[in-house]
Amino acid sequence: MFDNRFIRHAIDRSAENALDRRRFFAAAGVAGASAGIAALGSSVLTTDRASASPAEDGAVSDAAILNFALNLEYLEAEFYLRAVFGTGLTASMTTGIDPQGPVVGGSKVPFKTAAIRGIATEIANDERAHVAFLRSALGGAAVSRPKIDFTNAFTAAARAAGVVGPTGTFNPFASEEAFLLGAYVFEDVGVTAYKGAAPLITNKTYLSAAAGILAVEAYHAGIIRSKLFDKGLQVPANKISDARDSLDGPTDDDQGITTSTGAVNFVPTDANSLAYGRTAERVLNIVFLNPNQIDKGGFFPEGVNGAIVASGNPGSATGPA
Repeated sequence: MFDNRFIRHAIDRSAENALDRRRFFAAAGVAGASAGIAALGSSVLTTDRASASPAEDGAVSDAAILNFALNLEYLEAEFYLRAVFGTGLTASMTTGIDPQGPVVGGSKVPFKTAAIRGIATEIANDERAHVAFLRSALGGAAVSRPKIDFTNAFTAAARAAGVVGPTGTFNPFASEEAFLLGAYVFEDVGVTAYKGAAPLITNKTYLSAAAGILAVEAYHAGIIRSKLFDKGLQVPANKISDARDSLDGPTDDDQGITTSTGAVNFVPTDANSLAYGRTAERVLNIVFLNPNQIDKGGFFPEGVNGAIVASGNPGSATGPA
């Protein structure tokens, strides 16, 4: 399944120092070509946070990137699963390294239309599968689900965007229209996060997997954007886009579902019709709901798990990739 070169390279990227790598080689049984990805998940390093720490050359490890993505997949999976089924991930899919947290808020959405219910169900199943896939790829190095807050964070986001008034509340589980707006908060962020992370992944197998997830997230984002337009929700959706832009650095990159002339904009791209990306730091600015450099807040009130935990500096040029 995976040959020795794959295992050696994965070990080099996942381990922090030479001793870790020697232990990892021994645990993985590199001499045998049948070691496979399961060996990566059963080594001594998979119980040590160092396995997801920056590599010796200062570059962030592939494991750290995958764990950062896993935090986001936890967020999306819990949102969609609760919206469709009324319950989230099973307990066996939320354990791992670093403190595990509960999910605050979330309930079954009273969908009115079969199409939107079907879309929500398909996305929920996709996001659950993404969590399972990343956890399998990381093995024992996978981080646990951090605390997630859907109640206070969505209201704070809606107030900041002007979707509700300064004392208003926003519950994305109250109706299918609110659900679509809540989903819009996440979907474009997920696409740009995978796009921004892609150049940092060195293992081609992991890169291929990340590209596959990015494509699925882009399908999700396009569907949500089009349904928002169908529902006549251009104004609040564009306000959410502007709010994201105000959080993720000085550049103006986020795009609403319509242009300034009112034309549809279901596929946000740059001048070359390429999807743009965000650095992990800028993604955290959005999910923490704060333009400053912090390590918790918003949807992750106690922070995310893993090695990548801090958002970007205000005014920094570090932004979309």
